[in-house]
Amino acid sequence: MKERHFYLEDIPLEEALAKFFAALEKVGSLSLLSTEQIPVEEGSGRVTAQPIRAKISSPHYHAAAMDGVAVRAEDTYGASETSPVRLRIGKQVQWIDTGEPLPTSYNAVVMIEHIQQVEEGVIAIMSPVAPWQHVRPMGENIIVSELVLPQNYLLRPADTGAIAAAGVAYIEVYRRPKVAIIPTGSELVPSGEIPKPGEIIESNSMMLAALVKEWGGMATRLSILSDDYEKLKATIYQALAEYDIVVINAGASAGSRDYTTLAIADLGKVIVHGVAIRPGHPVVLGIVKGKPVIGIPGYPVSSALTLELFVKPLIHRLLGIASPQRPRIEAVMTQKVFSPMGEEEFLRVKIGKVDDKIVATPLQRGAGIIMSLVRADGIVRIPRFSEGLHEGQKVWVELWRSLEEIENTIVITGSHDLVLDILANYLRRQHPQRSLSSSNVGSFEGLLALKRGEAHLAGSHLLDEETGEYNMPYVKRLLSDQDIMVINLVYREQGLMVAKGNPKDIIGLSDLLRQEVSFVNRQRGSGTRVLLDYKLKEIGVDPQQIKGYQRVEFTHLALAAAIASGTADTGLGIRAAAKALDLDFVPLLKERYDLIIPRLYYESAFLEPLLAALHQPSFQAEVKALGGYDTSHMGQVVAELGKQQK
Repeated sequence: MKERHFYLEDIPLEEALAKFFAALEKVGSLSLLSTEQIPVEEGSGRVTAQPIRAKISSPHYHAAAMDGVAVRAEDTYGASETSPVRLRIGKQVQWIDTGEPLPTSYNAVVMIEHIQQVEEGVIAIMSPVAPWQHVRPMGENIIVSELVLPQNYLLRPADTGAIAAAGVAYIEVYRRPKVAIIPTGSELVPSGEIPKPGEIIESNSMMLAALVKEWGGMATRLSILSDDYEKLKATIYQALAEYDIVVINAGASAGSRDYTTLAIADLGKVIVHGVAIRPGHPVVLGIVKGKPVIGIPGYPVSSALTLELFVKPLIHRLLGIASPQRPRIEAVMTQKVFSPMGEEEFLRVKIGKVDDKIVATPLQRGAGIIMSLVRADGIVRIPRFSEGLHEGQKVWVELWRSLEEIENTIVITGSHDLVLDILANYLRRQHPQRSLSSSNVGSFEGLLALKRGEAHLAGSHLLDEETGEYNMPYVKRLLSDQDIMVINLVYREQGLMVAKGNPKDIIGLSDLLRQEVSFVNRQRGSGTRVLLDYKLKEIGVDPQQIKGYQRVEFTHLALAAAIASGTADTGLGIRAAAKALDLDFVPLLKERYDLIIPRLYYESAFLEPLLAALHQPSFQAEVKALGGYDTSHMGQVVAELGKQQK
């Protein structure tokens, strides 16, 4: 094996694409693919390799467009309801149905609604017709030899119907680009196997193959390769004999077991290694045996993004069509976002429409968080030399979902709770056109989002230290300029989540001071963090003496996962999260979790399906099954707060 000498560059995206495509052009790798003949019924989604011309006219005869009688138009002149024209069947008119050929010597059709039969063999016409009225003349739709569709055209379902109507049974199309996807990594195990510690289910290739298919290519997922340089080289070389594009997933960086760059260089030429994008920096663009070989990072978000940036335009170029651009919409950022100066960042965001304002909320940004791709409604591009985005800043969002879906999305923000996941699923099941989008920013930030008009409602369980009351003091202080409805969602158990069997024998908050106990916290501004600080102050415990107090997670499930993995011994959270991850639970108190809703939305038809769900026994039963929830007051109005109240 060659000595390692590769390093990551920082080439701007546009420059990397231009450099790669210029190199491919030079070796003839961007020539259009060979063609094949296929039946018209298989044409949707394919690209025409030759212009398609009509073999027959459509219709190929003069056809009746209505049920009625065929007439000579001049015989109907002067007809009216008060002075109908009488015509004899067989001599002056002939019965005809829609689609039937117009008999010779006739040039119009009278609709049956305008006809009365006055005696045997005689009808009365109540309304005159013009020549060729209610007739589809030959070639009205398509004329023989007419160009139906041009070359290099991406066929749609309606196009196949037009082609068939023109008498064409087979069409010539470009064959689909064949893409080999090679998953690499000694830690990978096939989907369906239970991974051991240190192993990862290989799921990227499934996602990447689906993307290739969506873009018009044919993807083949090759077998998982361990981190073996010679095997990687041999697999790449063999794949190039059959496939137009080879994609290697993982091993693209510059680590000790990252062999992709070295293998491409050994077999051919590396054009680019390292592009100034985030995520996806360590992408490798190369040419081997005159064909593109692309190494993409192993993290799922990075792999999907780099495949779209570099393989999607390549597939479309080989098919002879332009890469379609996603629709964009202007939105307002709900949070401040810091971004590294040297890289163009592709930020996944949730989108919602609140009144007439489109709002964008950033999702988790880690390259390994595949759920950010699932939850995202679109992408915001943060330029290379920007420090990030400001709260309230207008940005352009490339949409991943339709605007109609976004406009039918109820936007809830604030505190995280598992009930919201149940509610989102229940709502979608009962009202398929409606969805619920939640962002976990903490109770306090949720109320501020309502103040800024960035959500329809917020989940909150903020305990006021002075009064011991939940939510009301905060709502009165922060939302005094709005009419607000406070609706109970649930009462829930808060306590200390601990490992199965409670090996550290943790029984209360005072145990957090023990040196052998490690803690994991919720973020500042969350209701659980406020509750914890209130209770610690009540028993005279300095939070800074707690080992792990500064470590934070943004959801109860993430906190439970930290304990289940052994990286923390305990954390304050809800019983339902402990039950979900098979942890033990030390109950401490019962708290009230409310939905804070501006009256404007509470009284609107838009929120009606959500509010109705709260009163459904079937929904309440699903919530109770989670464990640790009391639904006895679910959906009840806790308070109505007007603008004048302080």
